[in-house]
Amino acid sequence: MAGRAENPTQATVLRLLRDEGPLSRVQLADRLGVSRTTMASEVNRLTELGLAEGAGPAASRGGRRSTLVDLSRELRFVGIDIGATSMSVAVTDGRLSVLGERRHVALDVRLGPEHVLGLALEVTRKLLAEHRIERPSGVGVGVPGPVDFHSGVPVSPPIMPGWDGYPVRDAVARELGCPVLLDNDVNIMALGERHSGVARSVPSFLFVKIGTGIGCGIVIGGELYRGVDGCAGDIGHIRVEEFGPTCACGNSGCLEAYFGGAALARDAMAAVRGGRSPALVALHDQKGELSAEDVATAATQGDAYAVQMVRDGGHRVGWVLASLVSFFNPGLIVIGGRVARLGHTLLAEIRGVVYRRSLPLATGNLPVVLSEMGDDAGVVGGAALISEAVYAAG
Repeated sequence: MAGRAENPTQATVLRLLRDEGPLSRVQLADRLGVSRTTMASEVNRLTELGLAEGAGPAASRGGRRSTLVDLSRELRFVGIDIGATSMSVAVTDGRLSVLGERRHVALDVRLGPEHVLGLALEVTRKLLAEHRIERPSGVGVGVPGPVDFHSGVPVSPPIMPGWDGYPVRDAVARELGCPVLLDNDVNIMALGERHSGVARSVPSFLFVKIGTGIGCGIVIGGELYRGVDGCAGDIGHIRVEEFGPTCACGNSGCLEAYFGGAALARDAMAAVRGGRSPALVALHDQKGELSAEDVATAATQGDAYAVQMVRDGGHRVGWVLASLVSFFNPGLIVIGGRVARLGHTLLAEIRGVVYRRSLPLATGNLPVVLSEMGDDAGVVGGAALISEAVYAAG
């Protein structure tokens, strides 16, 4: 099994190989400003660690040909994205290209860590067996709640009863026999966008996940910002009304209590009982229950009440984001998560509020876009989370 980078030079080499593909030893020495002898020594050590390998002769530059260096073909990372109602797992190579995945495995996070992690491990082992991987180089796990990143445990997660303080990182590492890191799900989605999505060329951006909960991943200068205690970006619990619905966190009037997935399902049922939405009434008659996805379906059918629900939610999200734009001045805002599938009606409302309420200097060059990665953001982000640790200097 691969080790990890031992010094900053090795770490820089690995990141260059990940982001740019194979490079010659001469190119690497020139890029890092070190001697060719030093680079040869560092590349040899990376090969011994199972992190890099030779990739044939480089193109001739006159004289003796240099050797191309690439990431080891044996590197394999796993991303596990655990949500409130489903989970996705993927295996990637060292460059974070997805080799195989399982999407939308149904679960109920409220059943507790033993049940949910047991299912996650079962799915992961099957995926590893399919790709003939005995042990991965590392695993990154995302969960839908606050996380103490340094301890690898969830901390008082509002929608995850029984998970508080549970040693998720250590439990998964023990079962799979490899390094594991645990983070909040929105943080790993932000990393996925940073490495493989629309934010790839943007050093500082916000990734907003709108799903069962609402959260914000903050990337500054290419690095994820977690805050002192790991709870930066928990925008779902910003109060948008003095008095309002009770939130899962125990407070009232939170953004999430108005526009999270559970809130949309609640309001859709209220619309059915009040006979205010013919499209939602029809969907309820077919299914017997309603979800945020049904609100999206009704809105695309032109149902006036469903469209207004989307606009009201987008207005509140935009109101919160406008404050963040004034404070943080990001270069991009990416909207993702399952509720974000409400689509361009939602995006237009968020954009309109952000652009109206923020200073022109902060929004003059600020794209607000939907994620193009969909469910891959979380699993690629999980793989990116652990790969950054492996590629960082020990």
